Parts: sequence; structure tokens; C-alpha cells
Amino acid sequence: MSSPSSAVSAAALPMSKLGQRAAPPAITGLMQAALETPGLLSLAAGFTDNVTLPVTAIQEALARLSAEAADHEFLQYGTNAGRPGLRAALAARVLAQDAGRGGEVPTAEAVAARAAQTFVTNGSQQALYLAVQTLCEPGDIVLVDRPSYFVFLELLRGLGVEARSMPVDADGRLDGAALAALLRRLRESGERARLKAVYFVSWFSNPSGRTLDAAERRALAAVLRAEDCVVPVIEDAAYRELGFEPGAASAQPGILGDPSWDGFPRLYTSTLTKPFATGLKVGYGMCDHAAWRSAMLHVKGHHDFGTGNFAQALLERAILDGAYEAQLETLRKAYREKRDALHAALEAGGLAGLGWRWRVPQGGLYLWLEGPEGLDTGSDSAFCRACLREGVLHVPGALCHGDAPAHNTVRLSYGVLAPDALAEAGARFCRAAKACAKGIA
Repeated sequence: MSSPSSAVSAAALPMSKLGQRAAPPAITGLMQAALETPGLLSLAAGFTDNVTLPVTAIQEALARLSAEAADHEFLQYGTNAGRPGLRAALAARVLAQDAGRGGEVPTAEAVAARAAQTFVTNGSQQALYLAVQTLCEPGDIVLVDRPSYFVFLELLRGLGVEARSMPVDADGRLDGAALAALLRRLRESGERARLKAVYFVSWFSNPSGRTLDAAERRALAAVLRAEDCVVPVIEDAAYRELGFEPGAASAQPGILGDPSWDGFPRLYTSTLTKPFATGLKVGYGMCDHAAWRSAMLHVKGHHDFGTGNFAQALLERAILDGAYEAQLETLRKAYREKRDALHAALEAGGLAGLGWRWRVPQGGLYLWLEGPEGLDTGSDSAFCRACLREGVLHVPGALCHGDAPAHNTVRLSYGVLAPDALAEAGARFCRAAKACAKGIA
């Protein structure tokens, strides 16, 4: 006979609409496969490399904090918006990047104004969640990249929000004319009122590795303005500082420093985890619309009433002492070497000869591959089973589309594995592709 407690556990529980929509993230299954399959080499999860984590820099930052803060305030609760010193350091950093190479050092007044627009979050994912939660009701629409960050797409689905992919041309660049036509269709169908925001990843995108150039971003702003769609814009700059060439982060300004976007409610989001230490889980948002920013902070207060103060204090010290910049240089060199190792393995394995295409990214952590027409790379596909037999794991590209998914695409991450392991993982991926090519030929 079952106990009363087990009977309660087994009973159907009335859930909210949000609870009913909740589903396990796709990355959970990928991680489970990696853990449960001995010898599997994962090119799926966008984790970072343990070898490059800044252990010494963290120890030195903690020592400085311990010596300088007599009251040990860094172990106390922080504020909802985040540490004033960290927000000022972030404001100065982003303003300098937006000014471009050789730009003037931002004034104290400019830094103070931007710091007032800045709030610190538990990773940039929380900033993205707050943005959508405060803008959208279930049934609303958000325009997204094609392809787009699949964790953000899952976030939208969990909130009952519909993602619509912005059209691109054959080269993957934003198609302004097609976007204008899409916006006109939304108006004609009566769906225009449901369009609440536009989201895009500007630098070294997850998943595509592409950077939206200045012309594309100006065109996007112009089309939205021309079609009377001056809606909130969310720019995801998580990989901005992971460009492999000097000055890549400041080659063009973000939306807050680009006059093309004047008049749009703007939210710039980024992270200090991928460029420094992922386990610290500190991100941030900068929003120039006071009411939207206030709403996000109010909801954030309900979530946590303050991002972890200790991690913020460590990062503030690392930025001010130069350790953050030094870690960036370490990561840029390491990830460039990893990118080259995976790219070389795919070339050596003859993948291009099988009809696969990909670009070599100039930063970030990902390769985006397009397979032959008719190939399915999904989690239940013959291709995925072939990869698992070979001992390699990938992210199906279909997860990365708001609509009309391309089933023959793949995202590969080179963040975790060492170069020699990446070479082996690439070889395994190519063997799986060859096995499937024989099956569909």
C-alpha cells in the first residue's frame, strides 16, 4: 500500500499556464548524453575550458578585497541594481568600445549616466528573461535572428511568446526587403499589435558565429522605422569581447551608441562569464528606457533582491586591476587555436566534399554548419545516431530557428575540448557524415 505522501506526489497537481508550458531545456538532454556515454566527445554544450579559468586572478582579487574592505561588505547582501563600482566600470568599458578605435575616453558625466542605466544580473540570461517578462504576454511575437540563440528561443516558448525569424538572403545576411514584406503581412493579418520586441546577437553569434555588420544593423533599424515598428530592441552582446583580432569589439558601436537606433527603447545585454569565469554567473543589462528599466528591476527584486554581491566584487576588482583584460587575451588565443583545430579536422575529414558548408568565425565559440539538402541532423535522426555511434555530440541546428527550421544544420562548440580532442571529435563527425552520405546517396 502506498503511503499518504507518495499518493500526494503521484496526484495530478493543478499548474499555472507557465508551469504547464515548462519543458526541460534541450541542452539538458545533450548534457545527459555526454555524461552517460563513456568516451563521448561533446561539441554541443557551449561550456568554457577549465584549463583557462583564471584561478590566480580570482585568488589575487579576493586577497585585495579582504585586505581593503575592513567591514567585509563583499560578503553582505548587495543592491538590486548591482554594485555601483561595477556598474561604473562596465559603463566606462562599453562607452569606450562604442567610441571605436582611437575614440575619446568617456567623460565622468557620460559614465555616470550610463551607469545609472545599468543593472547587474545572474548571468545575461536573467536580463533576457526580465526583458521578455516585462514586455510580453502569452501570444505575443518577438522577431529573432535566423539562426538564433536556442536558449533564448526556449525562454520565449516557456513564456508563451512566439518567435518569428527575420529573413536572410542566400549568404545569411539580413534581407531588408523581405523583412519589410514580413512586417506588412503582420499588419495586414492584424498581428502587428502582438509584435513586442526585436532580438539579435550582434557579435560572433551563438550559433552562427556571424557578426552583424554596421550596414545590416542600420538597414534593420531603417526598415523597422519605415514600417512603423519602433518597438523595444534587445541586443545580445555576450561574445563581443571574444573577437580574435585586436579591436574587434570596438569595430562598430552597440545599439546604445548608434544613432540609427535613436527613438527605439533599447536594451543592451552582455555577460562577464564567458570572457572571464563562467562559474561566477554575472551578466548585465543597459537600458535607456526608464519605465522599462524600472519594470525589469521591480521584477528582478521579486526574483532575487540582488545578484550575488561576492561574485560582483571579484569581477569589479578584476576589471579595475587589469586581470579581466589579461584573461581576455588568454581566452582569445586559446579559442583561436581551438577554432583552427576543429576547422582543420573538418577539412581534413573531407566534409566539404560531402556537400557541407561553413564559415570560419572571427571570434566566439561556435562553428555553424549547413549539410546537404535533405539531410536531417535532429536528435532522433539517423545522422544523430551515427554521431553517437562514432562518439561525438552536436546541437541540431533546427533548435536555433524561430520558425521554418533548417533541418540540415548543426552547431558545433569548440569551447571545452583541447585542440587534440577537437581534432578527434572533428574526425568522428566527418566519419558520421560519410556514413550518412552512403545511406542517402
